[in-house]
Amino acid sequence: MTRSAPDPYSRQRGLSGFGEAGQRALAGASVAIVGVGGLGCPVAQYLAAAGVGHLTLIDADHVSLTNLHRQILFGPDDVGRPKVHAAVRPLRLLAPGLDLQPVVRRLDASNAADLLAGHDAIVDSTDTFSSRLAVADAAEALGIPVAWGAVQGWHGQVTVFSGRARMRDLFPEEPPEALDACEGGAVLGTLCGQVGAAMATEALKLASGAGTSLAGILAMVDARTGRWREIPLTPVAPRREAASAGS
Repeated sequence: MTRSAPDPYSRQRGLSGFGEAGQRALAGASVAIVGVGGLGCPVAQYLAAAGVGHLTLIDADHVSLTNLHRQILFGPDDVGRPKVHAAVRPLRLLAPGLDLQPVVRRLDASNAADLLAGHDAIVDSTDTFSSRLAVADAAEALGIPVAWGAVQGWHGQVTVFSGRARMRDLFPEEPPEALDACEGGAVLGTLCGQVGAAMATEALKLASGAGTSLAGILAMVDARTGRWREIPLTPVAPRREAASAGS
């Protein structure tokens, strides 16, 4: 008698409101992760382990020794390698059937639409506002929802940009460069895992159609107290199509 292979997703399939349909949706889903750093690493691990069929990893940077405390896909032997290439082996060990596309490119306004087109969901794990706004603007034009997060010091933020909830409602214009402090500033490594896991949860809901996303809500965590709070996002800029209709 031949035993059937164990199902690695049996406990996920058993979730109320998820089930077989949710798992099939994940298997057929394509998710782009922009930025494979402190946030992108746990996002990629959780999405791969959950059974997402295709992941595109987009990042032009290389593994650095000083970032290993929070970029948990990498080890000392990976220092100097492109992050997206260093991520391939551990992710395929975790999910052998994963269709994985590493892209060594720095996403910007000139290439964002081309790099992001064709995906069902996007995870924005970047650490500069120019990149964040490029992702957000391209995703809005393409009609693709974005799970977004950021960390700095002891603080983290998570939300979803989809439909009426937009990045430019949170940041209508690019803030001063002084606020881009993730790469060079201090950050708690475990906070990246905490926020990254929350981003991965939002991406899984977007890809599977299960649950309700954080669209319209900014969830903020202070790791010093361990407490989360929520702030509603109110549109502050007119939608482009509305402005066009009135001209």
